[in-house]
Amino acid sequence: MANNTLTVHHLGRSQSERIVWLCEELGLDYALKRYERRKDNRMAPPEYKALHPMGTAPILTDGQLALGESGAIADYLIATHGEGRLAVQRGQPGFADYLYWFHFANGTLQPAVLRVWYLERVDASEKNAALHAAKDRFNLIFSTVDQRLGEAPYLAGPELTAADIMTVFSLTTMRLFKPYDLSPWPNILAYLQRIGARPAYRRAMQKADPDMTPLLGATP
Repeated sequence: MANNTLTVHHLGRSQSERIVWLCEELGLDYALKRYERRKDNRMAPPEYKALHPMGTAPILTDGQLALGESGAIADYLIATHGEGRLAVQRGQPGFADYLYWFHFANGTLQPAVLRVWYLERVDASEKNAALHAAKDRFNLIFSTVDQRLGEAPYLAGPELTAADIMTVFSLTTMRLFKPYDLSPWPNILAYLQRIGARPAYRRAMQKADPDMTPLLGATP
């Protein structure tokens, strides 16, 4: 669907890669505007922060609309430009799985990675009980994802959906900020190889971060 007003504002090496990938999978006509992180603090530059009151990535503009939050943007694009593709609709097999994993990505998975990262920066010692609890939670979450990917090739079932597009950033590019080893979870690793073989994913990553090799292996 042609739409010359649709622009994805991508902050380098950030979760806005999700929206570039979604647009590529949907075959949308969109403009991509890339922004580099500041060198002093690795945060978004002022011109990116000016796009939306929250000032965080991703940002989508569509005419006069400026929309933040990757989940909201994914829902918006699928509903308004994607003719419902890459979502599982009510009454279809896998509908509940789709809802669960779509929201699990930002509601459970990414916060678990961030929690360990932040607590390690405060106190990485063995005496940090909060860090121990966070790591236990982290392992439970990743084991749950791994179990699901042993049952189905994609999180909502046999086909890729927006639930996968929401999830992969935390398993890949997020490891540039918080390195961790995926070796204990072979089903996740096999899943990332399936993702990495998708032409739309490869196009998206090349457009979004052409100087970065996607982190699809066990270690960053």
